[in-house]
Amino acid sequence: MPIFNINKALGLSSHDVVSRTRRLLNTKKVGHAGTLDPLATGVLVILVDEATKLSQFLIGSDKHYLAYVSFGASTPTLDAEGPIEKTSDASKLRIQDIEIAAQKFLELKEQLPPNYSAIKKAGVKAYDAARRGESLDLPKRAVAYYELRLLDFAANRDLLANSFSKTDGVWQTDNNGIQIDLPTSLGNQPTALFHLKVKAGTYIRSFARDLGLELKQEAHLSGLVRTKAASLELDDSIRLEQMPNTSGQTAISTLPYPIIELDAEKARRIKLGQRLKVDFEGRVGLVHNNELVAIAENINDKMKLLRVWN
Repeated sequence: MPIFNINKALGLSSHDVVSRTRRLLNTKKVGHAGTLDPLATGVLVILVDEATKLSQFLIGSDKHYLAYVSFGASTPTLDAEGPIEKTSDASKLRIQDIEIAAQKFLELKEQLPPNYSAIKKAGVKAYDAARRGESLDLPKRAVAYYELRLLDFAANRDLLANSFSKTDGVWQTDNNGIQIDLPTSLGNQPTALFHLKVKAGTYIRSFARDLGLELKQEAHLSGLVRTKAASLELDDSIRLEQMPNTSGQTAISTLPYPIIELDAEKARRIKLGQRLKVDFEGRVGLVHNNELVAIAENINDKMKLLRVWN
């Protein structure tokens, strides 16, 4: 059940990575656990063969990002794809103002997604409609911002760090750390660098847009790197071309749930679809002999088997 922690390159879509994986590994059954935009880099979880059955459990995991938000210019796509659509004077923007405005997102419950997104309405993808000059009038979506730290602020993006390392589980700027690629800058706009931990489905491009609105500024996302998805982190990722020479991650190491070890008899019963006495909270992975047997959930003190592997 191979799972690969790919550091997606700048310019590639998630679909590009899936297509190249099919060719590299000579298999048709490939998926991913959460899209990354072409102008974003970082952790893209690639699932191969039987691991594709884990997608529904991994795609909903929290995501961690390093995000560059540039003020003074906005774009139709809300990122550095361009072109610049509107401008504002951000020269007097202060780091204290940004910190105050950003903290409001920790209480946010819903947010309008970007017009350029893969969200469908009446069978039409939002970005297809947007490219035709139409709007689907998308509804707000449930979001959550769990952690939000302003790491740095500078007169333009190129003055900010683009290499990072992790200390005590926290990503910080580090000239000797992992270097990330950023899209071409759209100009010399004041830029803030953030660490974010968010609920799956939260668009960081929307964060950039709405932070600008809070500050009465045009804004766009001028760089983004995903540092964690499920339990997979950037510092353990590999390049796409390294995939054929690695065995990948196991399902057990990837799941964002607690793991419960079963004896042989309990594993046999679970594979027959029998529910056991519940002695856990929430969702767990059930394991026997280092193999994933099932994913289960406690529903009103009764075990619900969400997926069983034979």
